[in-house]
Amino acid sequence: QVQLVESGGGLVQAGGSLRLSCVASIRTFSTSAQGWFRQAPGKEREFVAAIHWSGAITRYADSVKGRFTISRDNAKNTAYLLMNSLKPEDTAVYYCAADPRGGIRVREYEYDYWGQGTQVTVSP
Repeated sequence: QVQLVESGGGLVQAGGSLRLSCVASIRTFSTSAQGWFRQAPGKEREFVAAIHWSGAITRYADSVKGRFTISRDNAKNTAYLLMNSLKPEDTAVYYCAADPRGGIRVREYEYDYWGQGTQVTVSP
């Protein structure tokens, strides 16, 4: 059963914005660390952003800092990634990840649950 489902991806011109959503069916999502990762064609999956289970702490990759904002609404079992000032190099499949252990984590291998990904394509 798919427990994390991403949505909100699409095609956008450089400079535009998209908001990704991640809806979780994990019972403990409200106390889970949550992160966003992305994988471009031919490249390894990389960290994008992470948020503490409480939402009180966030972390960002340097490449997206100041442009992307991670947030969550635990009452809705949903996490978000607002992406502003998009660049062609942001083109990738974006994945939602969750770790029921809580806290905040930035390494791919620390996460247990993964969504199927949503495609983001940024044209020049």
